[in-house]
Amino acid sequence: MPHDHRQLLRDMFDAAVAAAQPKLCVPRHLPGAPKGRLVVIGAGKASAAMARAVEDHWQGPLSGLVVTRYGYSVPCKRIEIVEAAHPVPDAAGEAAARHLLQFVKGLSADDLVLCLISGGGSSLLPLALPGLTLADKQALNRALLASGASISEMNCVRRHLSAIKGGRLAAACAPARVVNLLLSDVPGDDPIDIASGPTVPDPTTCADAMNILRRYEIDVPPRARELLESGEGETLKPGDPRLPLVETRFIATPQMALEASAQVVRAAGLTPYILGDAIEGEARDVAKTMAGIALQVARRGQPMAAPCVLLSGGETTVTVRGRGRGGRNVEFLLSLGISLNGEPGIHALAGDTDGVDGQEEIAGAVLTPDTLSRAWALGIKPRERLDDNDGHGFFEALGDSIVTGPTLTNVNDFRAIVIDARHTGDQ
Repeated sequence: MPHDHRQLLRDMFDAAVAAAQPKLCVPRHLPGAPKGRLVVIGAGKASAAMARAVEDHWQGPLSGLVVTRYGYSVPCKRIEIVEAAHPVPDAAGEAAARHLLQFVKGLSADDLVLCLISGGGSSLLPLALPGLTLADKQALNRALLASGASISEMNCVRRHLSAIKGGRLAAACAPARVVNLLLSDVPGDDPIDIASGPTVPDPTTCADAMNILRRYEIDVPPRARELLESGEGETLKPGDPRLPLVETRFIATPQMALEASAQVVRAAGLTPYILGDAIEGEARDVAKTMAGIALQVARRGQPMAAPCVLLSGGETTVTVRGRGRGGRNVEFLLSLGISLNGEPGIHALAGDTDGVDGQEEIAGAVLTPDTLSRAWALGIKPRERLDDNDGHGFFEALGDSIVTGPTLTNVNDFRAIVIDARHTGDQ
């Protein structure tokens, strides 16, 4: 194959990230000017970059307050940018959430609230219902992250123990009109799952949240159990009279990012196949399935012929059992490598478009046909590293990590598998 596989994979990943840059996505979705004030609020890893795009393209006066992850701040003149912790919340995020609720008080029906929401916003707005502490929220967050629960399940629990999520922030904006600009990082692009839906109604219930906690055997503080079992933590439902007029616009999604990557594939003379933008499941299990598909293509020319590239997105999960440095993308990639077992002509990349896989400032990694043999030569045992959830340690030792720094966007995970042309008729 005439391509530099590593460079092609990186070009695909970079295209996916670039397609979701707020400076490109925000301007075309800005609403018309209101009779009254424009108030900009938001939370998420991309929210500061989104705020800057609003400032650069809004002609009239505005004020605002936005919360983003440490290191993801972008200079703004009229919108205050606050930084807080992700994925485990901290006191800065709790203070910012309180400030945000105060910030939108006293608005009129002539005012417009422009809400900029992206992935990560849930951890950045950790304001608990009365009787729960930040420590309670932190412990619950850690337990959910390690449980193997899906992002939708995690966010359902978070919404029902929050004083700001599940539509509560939208209710605080009433009677002002609310326009949400959402940069989706969740499978299925459901608004209630992006930052746990602070400005959209929530059809899920306290009973749903309680069932999730039981399913994953997660212990919760007595007050949290009381809030859920009594229904006191119930969120605002569709049609709730406390909610103002809310309009939601998606400015970037995982599918858009995958389509941008597919253009890079075509320009390289290969055929892209987008297998799905909302693939979920245990990362190591999803990898086994993807490996099976890749091997069928490479060896049999079915269901599509090589050379080609298999693209996918979504958000897998990791049930943490080891003590290694892991993330769902490197967990996927290490499991993929073990399943492919050095199959010639197959290269892959998996990375998080926000530049952070797990809690490491590493986006992901690259897999090559000689990854396993290079590891063994260094005395590294791939299966042991997978059992220890040590994907970052594994790929870092091989020099195959991808480090981007803050990308200022987030459209979830990106996976690409390049399959070279092979003679497939004689198997």
